[in-house]
Order: sequence, then structure tokens, then C-alpha cells
Amino acid sequence: MSPSKKPAFLYHFDELEDPRIDRKKLYPLPEILLVVLCGSICGAQSWRDFVTFGEEKLDYLRRFLPFKNGIPSKNTFARVLSSLDPKLFKQCFIAWVQSFQLALKEVIAIDGKALRKSFDKATEQSAIHMVSAFATSSKLVLGQEKVYEKSNEITAIPKLLDLLAIEGAIVSIDAMGTQKKIAKKIHEKKADYVLSLKGNHSTLHDDIRLFLSTEIEKLHQAKSHKIIDRYEDHDKGHGRVEHRLCYVTDQLEWLAQRVDWCDLKTIAMVESRVTVGDKTTTEQRYFISSLPANAKELAQAIRSHWAIENSLHWVLDVTMGEDLSRVRKDHAPENMAMIRHIVLNLLRGAKSQFRKDMSLKGLQKKAGWGENTLSAILMQEF
Repeated sequence: MSPSKKPAFLYHFDELEDPRIDRKKLYPLPEILLVVLCGSICGAQSWRDFVTFGEEKLDYLRRFLPFKNGIPSKNTFARVLSSLDPKLFKQCFIAWVQSFQLALKEVIAIDGKALRKSFDKATEQSAIHMVSAFATSSKLVLGQEKVYEKSNEITAIPKLLDLLAIEGAIVSIDAMGTQKKIAKKIHEKKADYVLSLKGNHSTLHDDIRLFLSTEIEKLHQAKSHKIIDRYEDHDKGHGRVEHRLCYVTDQLEWLAQRVDWCDLKTIAMVESRVTVGDKTTTEQRYFISSLPANAKELAQAIRSHWAIENSLHWVLDVTMGEDLSRVRKDHAPENMAMIRHIVLNLLRGAKSQFRKDMSLKGLQKKAGWGENTLSAILMQEF
């Protein structure tokens, strides 16, 4: 049986260059990538897993590519993924995700995550960190940049922003990424920003905290206050009640540092009160933003940022075993992180075709058990 048309998304990766010399290419690069991607969709996590998956699904895989020499060994998978150029792989990934249709004013959360098992004592290589951009409404990974230390996220974020098409989006970053150059870069990309403030900008943080606490007290006393916009919401479930208040103002004439931050329009404070049983904790967090003084919009953007923890980092660890992955040689950790991001996007994109209550882990199992499900995931168009 001759192969049918390969999945549409794979055409975006045709520019990938095979790192091997021609006479040693018994197994073409597209075939290796197809096995790794299909295997990962179905829950495979190790080189040996990919061999087993390929051997069991060889007839299915031949629907798309010839596989003239069958399935490669685990050493071949390891060698190819270790030597594949991650920069070119990333460019292909970005080209693919730029074809996605994102929501208007999508909140794009940027945050870093350590690949904990990627350290290598033998070569004294520290664990790598992947700084990722995540579309919080669409729940799709838009890009990633590798660093070796968390402190280097500051230099990785501008590089990542350069790769992304973010016009009209809202970019949210935690306190480490609250840098003047990053705010300027986001503005140059025709997007808005919501940046968290902590001790790394202690003077700005303290000035904003003092001003807002004074104005919020006036609001409480007068029950109305023309320079403060306020939004309130709450969640309840699993014995936990969270009550949130967001206060925003665009009255910044008093703030000497406002000229240092490109397009700074508003400052905000979010107060969260969490009650579990008879214990209540309160936290106040401060933000600067290029958005107008709309407390509801700011509150929703700030809350959306946490989706990168719950819908990306947690899923990568629990569903795809990223924290347990011992892949560590050369470029393999970065390339396999990219594979997991591709697979997560494919699973998320296809999820609406199946039961609403189906988890991503459940969808992986269903794809492993049923080739029609695997085909639906592979052949979708974003």
C-alpha cells in the first residue's frame, strides 16, 4: 500500500536538516520524527518506548511514509534527537504556530520551567530551563527559548518575543521579566504588557504600594473614588474559597519613574483572600501595565497568567513526564521539550472532537488504543 498524504502540520518541518551524513541514513529524518511524535501523542516517553511503539504501529505509520527499512534502534533515535539543530527546529515550530488563529487580545503568559533531570554530572552540564510563551485562552504553546540558569530568563525573553507574532495581544510576565527593555520590546511588537512587581524593583514597588494603599483607603471611606477603578470576583470549590479585589488607576503624574517604562498607562493591586476551613490568608500583589484603567480587564489578564502553571507546566510534568525525563545528552533535552510542546498543541487542538470530560491523559490513551483517534489528532488543521 502506497503512503497517503502526510499530516498537514509536518510540512512546516520540511526545512529541518538531517545532521547525519548521507551514507548513514538508513532511516530518513521525517520517519524518525513521525515515530517520535506519534509515540509521544500515545504516551511514549523514552527511546525504547519509541522503538516499541514503531514496531507495533509500523503498518499504520506506513500510511504516511514508506519506512522501507522498518523502525530504527533506540540508539538511532537518541543520536538523531541529540544532534538535530534546535534553532532550526524552533524556527519550524514558530512557523507552524504562526498559522494558528488566536483569540482577539489573547493573554500570552511567559514563564520559565526547569527540566529537572536534564543535568549531566559527567559533563558538568546544569539542568536547562525552557522559557515558554503560552496562549492562555487557546491553551497553545507559541514558542520557547533555552537557558541554563533561571537568572538568564531576562535575556531569553526578548529573544523569544522577537520570534513571536503578538500584535494586539496582552503579554504577562512575572517579576523576573519586569524589565524596561522587555516593556519596550513588547510595545515595539504592538502588544500590551502586564508586569508583576516585587523586590527586584523595590523603590517602584514601594512607591506604588504606598500610593494605592492611600487611595484605596479613601475609596473605602467615600464608597466612590474617581481615580480608582475596582473589580471583584471569587471562586469556591474543594473546601477552598478565594475572594479577589483588583484596584487600578491611570493617575500617574506623581510617579517619577513612569517615564522610564515605555507606554506605561496604569498601576494595579490585586488582593487575594483565601479561606480553607477556619484559616484565611491574604496576599497583595502589584503590577504595572500598558493597558487602560479597566479593573476587570486587568484582573482577568493577571488571573490568566497562572494558566501557564496549571495548563502547561503541570501538564508537561504529570501528563508527559517531563520532570522525570532523563534525556540529557547534547541537544536532546531541548529538542524533546519541543516535541512535547508540539504534541501538547496537537492534543489540545483535537480535544474538542471528543468527550468534554476527557482529560489529555485519557486522550493519549484513546489515541494509543484507536488509530482513528490518532489520525484525527494528526490530520487536524488549526
